[in-house]
Amino acid sequence: MAVGEAPVLIKKVKKVSGHGHHGGAWKVAYADFVTAMMAFFLLLWLLSTSSPEQKQGIANYFAPASVSETTSGSGGILGGTALGEDGAAHAGSASVIQELAPESRNPDDGRSKDAAKSATDAEPSDQSMREAMEKREDAAFASAAQSLRQALQDMPELAELSKNIIVDQTPEGLRIQLVDQEGRALFNQGAVQPNDRAKVLLRAVAKIINQLPNRITVSGHTSANLNGAQADGDWSMSSARADNSRKVLQAAGVAPDRVYQVSGKANSEPLYPDDPTLPGNRRIAIVLLREAPVLPPNHEF
Repeated sequence: MAVGEAPVLIKKVKKVSGHGHHGGAWKVAYADFVTAMMAFFLLLWLLSTSSPEQKQGIANYFAPASVSETTSGSGGILGGTALGEDGAAHAGSASVIQELAPESRNPDDGRSKDAAKSATDAEPSDQSMREAMEKREDAAFASAAQSLRQALQDMPELAELSKNIIVDQTPEGLRIQLVDQEGRALFNQGAVQPNDRAKVLLRAVAKIINQLPNRITVSGHTSANLNGAQADGDWSMSSARADNSRKVLQAAGVAPDRVYQVSGKANSEPLYPDDPTLPGNRRIAIVLLREAPVLPPNHEF
């Protein structure tokens, strides 16, 4: 380069392909979105697995119970009272005058809306108590039935008799039926005393009865004749069989005051209505009755 000539500068421009870097703010927004969706689906799962009682409890927790139902000021700080007009000039203290807001007057008995509401809340609480008692009783009945089935399987002398027992739940309570099978009768022909097979089953049932405090009923049933007619002696026979079964239960440890009713129903309630002559219609039905919940002493119907 000759002296006096200006230097030649070469400028390189680097081109960036695409749109360049826009920062990481979108990642934060996406993370917030994913977190919100997780919380939403978790809430849906909790609502689907919660019982109606739990949902009602959550609703009651968030309900604005402290908000007054009227606009008269009776639910505010003064609670329906007004300050006296004598002010501080009267011995340095202000008297408080009790005033009943016009909106909260009840023409029937003078009770406020809150008192009337609390009175109406008593009925749902009683209903909830009954439902809780029924659920607890159903669980106890299911446990007793399972214990009886397990005993029939564990004891060799009872395993072959398992087909002679039917256990189910009815509106009356837990029903345990000792039924005749072909060639395996629980009572000999025309007899009212249970045979050895029936006594073994009754003693096993007595152990289950003693696990629960419920009262019991014992009823005897017979089958119809081959022509479908009912013999006059079936009533006395079914009653005697039920009563003798009760005696075996009491001898096995069931308290006498647990027995609520002993009856004979002949063949009026066949187990197999399509064929009332089947041996399975001859049976002894023992029912552990559902008990009404114990109500508070001051409860009014």
